[in-house]
Amino acid sequence: MSSQVYPLANLPGMTAVYARQLSDLGLTNTQQLYRYGQSPQHRQTLATTLKLPERFITKWVVLSSLARIPAVGCDYNGLLLHAGISSVEQLADSSTQVLYPRIKRLYVATLQRSDLCPSPDQVTLWIQNARTIAHRRTRLQ
Repeated sequence: MSSQVYPLANLPGMTAVYARQLSDLGLTNTQQLYRYGQSPQHRQTLATTLKLPERFITKWVVLSSLARIPAVGCDYNGLLLHAGISSVEQLADSSTQVLYPRIKRLYVATLQRSDLCPSPDQVTLWIQNARTIAHRRTRLQ
């Protein structure tokens, strides 16, 4: 299983203007932003350069990290962040029995529908994918 890579414009909340500014700085995809954003100094530099609060940069880095999970990508990374999951490791440590009800409540509260909510099987797949990525990272350290 390989990590997924997306254009920055695919990140939830990323405007075309900010994607273009990041591209001008050499950051064109989620993998590049994730790697660059691992350093607090780099996040601060981006915030200063883009004239944004650092929390925006941090959010994009977190979303880029979650997008690495094949079953999540840019389709569900924002949902996971809103459900309180802010890292691959945190998702890997989650259980479907705890996370799925939280996601379903979020769907009902924001969209007023539960029929569009990912299934428990999808949530389980996210967790399994996250465990694979987290395990691979632990082995490399």
